[in-house]
Amino acid sequence: MKKDIILAGVGGQGILTIATIIGDAAAEAGLNLKQAEVHGMSQRGGDVQSNLRLSSEPIYSDLIRKGDADLIISMEPMEALRYVGELDKGGCVVTSSQPFKNIPNYPSEEALEAELNALPRCLRQPIEELAKAHSMPKSANIILLGMAAKYIEILSAEQLRESVGRVFASKGEQVIEANLRAFDLGVELVGKE
Repeated sequence: MKKDIILAGVGGQGILTIATIIGDAAAEAGLNLKQAEVHGMSQRGGDVQSNLRLSSEPIYSDLIRKGDADLIISMEPMEALRYVGELDKGGCVVTSSQPFKNIPNYPSEEALEAELNALPRCLRQPIEELAKAHSMPKSANIILLGMAAKYIEILSAEQLRESVGRVFASKGEQVIEANLRAFDLGVELVGKE
């Protein structure tokens, strides 16, 4: 079994944390893992993209071939759309529905919504609003990971949840608990779909 994932977003949104959590869970599960270096400007405001490949068999390249990605996990809707051409026909997009308007010619929200609606498999939620409403404003990325857990498939939601605890262990109990709540909220959002 394999899973090829594209992680996308804007610098400062927590894409690298999502990659770290998935990577930790994969290593703990004994899976093979390759991650392409982050492409783009990882500083706050620049676009960020990374390939993450997980498999029970050996992996020979860290790059995902065009049209072979199983899943796009994106913190920003326009960034998700940027990589839709990389998806397999049965691929899925899990993204925030809230734009991060960091360029002057950012598309209208109506145009963005129409493109997202045209995708065969696209889940989106206003994760930043949800994070603030649930008093975990720094955990929107972990809500998104919870939403994507069902579609990662090669790892269970429980394996990912345990990894959240390990990755945030050095930050203290409050940070761990906030991120576990965020992850669970994301899982629940997909359960309602």
